[in-house]
Amino acid sequence: MNTARMQWPEPVRTGEVVKVRVLVQHPMDTGYLQDLTGKVVPRNIIRLLTCHLGQQEVFRVEPSSGLSANPFFEFYVCATVTAEFKLEWIDDKGHRGHHFQIFNVS
Repeated sequence: MNTARMQWPEPVRTGEVVKVRVLVQHPMDTGYLQDLTGKVVPRNIIRLLTCHLGQQEVFRVEPSSGLSANPFFEFYVCATVTAEFKLEWIDDKGHRGHHFQIFNVS
């Protein structure tokens, strides 16, 4: 099961620009490696990762096989309202993952 963690500094004030850090646990198999029996491990990377603050998309990335396992992303968000921060992704096998957290603005 894929999991994720999100982090930003607390407390967040209205109008403040904050750094958001996202870590997604995913193998990010490139399709170039072999297992111990010599069989090629099929490619399985995250194809699309999006972050929404409320209804607004604030970050989108389409990673390539150049990323390591358990990819880490950093980006900045301007805090305007308290809302749900939603992280979603889909990989090559069609598996979807998501993580939700409340983004509190004071």
